[in-house]
Amino acid sequence: MKCIIIDDEVAARAIVKQLCSKVSTLDIIGEFDNAIEAIKFLNQYDVDLIFLDIHMPGFSGVDFVQTLKNPPKIVMTTSDTEFAIAAYEYEAIIDYLVKPITQVRFEKCIQKVENTSFVTNSKNTTKANQEDVGEDLYINIDRRLIKLKLNDILVVEAKGDYIEVKTTKQDYRVHTTLKKIKEKLPENTFLQIHRSYIINFTKIIDIEDNSVLIEKSVIPISRSNRPELMRRLNLL
Repeated sequence: MKCIIIDDEVAARAIVKQLCSKVSTLDIIGEFDNAIEAIKFLNQYDVDLIFLDIHMPGFSGVDFVQTLKNPPKIVMTTSDTEFAIAAYEYEAIIDYLVKPITQVRFEKCIQKVENTSFVTNSKNTTKANQEDVGEDLYINIDRRLIKLKLNDILVVEAKGDYIEVKTTKQDYRVHTTLKKIKEKLPENTFLQIHRSYIINFTKIIDIEDNSVLIEKSVIPISRSNRPELMRRLNLL
């Protein structure tokens, strides 16, 4: 099985590599100290198994699992025993190894991995299969219907009983809710990344920490929405 290791600690990665070296069916083809680099790798290469640490700075192992469209088999490695039950909510997570990991426990884990099969699904690709919604959106301002090109919309921000639609030309204040306009926007282009913000993610210039830059606007990313944003991006 082709495997990769994701753990922010050098020593922890070395230990897993050593454990793997004693199992002839395992072939380590990559190791990473953060989830983002691993995502880039998985966009280019197929793997059969991921050894994944849970607690990593910036982008946790759980965030990483939620990001993957069709994940391979995953074995979580951590010193946090509290996560064991929650881990099994994810079909791709086959086993849970608590550090320090013994060779005996590791080999039992690999047997379980080899004996487990699951079928990935494409529920995360529904956005691409939605009906076309057209290229324009009409907004009602002072009894006038103003046509906006969807590609011109940069950010939609909730402000109380109003929303502010920021476009490449000007901003508009509309008396409606973020939920209602979200239903009108094509999900293959727009994404809610915070309870108060929907963005046109094709207009992202930069992503740093927990925010994105669109033109001159810095938009916060909530922790719960970050995995979906990362899944949508075409990372190199």
